[in-house]
Amino acid sequence: MSRADALRPEGVRRRSPLWTLGLLGSELAVTVRRWRTLALLGVLAAVPVLIGIAVRIETRDGAPVGGGNGEGPAFITQITNNGLFLVFTALAATLPFFLPLVVGVVAGDAIAGEAGAGTLRYLLVAPAGRTRLLLTKYATVMAFCLLATMVVTVSALLVGALLFPLGELTTISGTRIGFTEGLGRALLIALVVAASLVGIAALGLFVSTLTNSGIAAMATTVGLLITVQIVDQIPQLHAVQPYLFSHYWLSFADLMRDPVYWDDLVKNLGLQGLYAAVFGSAAWARFTAKDINA
Repeated sequence: MSRADALRPEGVRRRSPLWTLGLLGSELAVTVRRWRTLALLGVLAAVPVLIGIAVRIETRDGAPVGGGNGEGPAFITQITNNGLFLVFTALAATLPFFLPLVVGVVAGDAIAGEAGAGTLRYLLVAPAGRTRLLLTKYATVMAFCLLATMVVTVSALLVGALLFPLGELTTISGTRIGFTEGLGRALLIALVVAASLVGIAALGLFVSTLTNSGIAAMATTVGLLITVQIVDQIPQLHAVQPYLFSHYWLSFADLMRDPVYWDDLVKNLGLQGLYAAVFGSAAWARFTAKDINA
């Protein structure tokens, strides 16, 4: 169903679940087809390629992986033994900034972009209803969180399989697990990483309801992301750090332990849910009371 068909003012269609699914599908298609979005997804797909090539070159030249001193992003020293570790390394490399940046851009543009382009009023005249439209926008952003994460995961898996051997792998705890179980953990990690972006998605959507400028909303969301990341690195602010949406992002590494450590993972998912509830409610309160002039 096209966006025009989804917005056609037919009473039965407006109240049908199929209409809502059609609107969600059309919103996701419009989001993904934008050149800006495709460029950002292309950058995400390129990160595992660059890491894989860099590790391959270091291995060929006989240098220790990680810059000659054994240091580097999480799991990078294991990539030469098993290409599946490229998935974990790529997610660890992109999660602190690149993935949330892409999600922040999409979330910030969700409402403000429509207002700036003059299509928000058209969407409401359909009428979709403000609450339903906002929920659809948020569902679109959350679906994009999963899409962006899977782009990194699939790219890393393909590059890892092409450049390095696959097979049994060693967990952080030192135990050995089979390739199938390792692949299952990689997919579970990808889902956890996608869920870790729910908080920044809700924050970006709230910011998007505060302005009619998509650029301003995107810049503000990215600025807040950078600010939170800086605050999370200042030791003197340790008291507030556990409440920052990014604080437990890298806890997904605990899924590579045997047995799995769940404490920080549960804290991370709970914190994302809290941010989604708080800023989702704030976005709804703002959007339902907003004067739509464009």
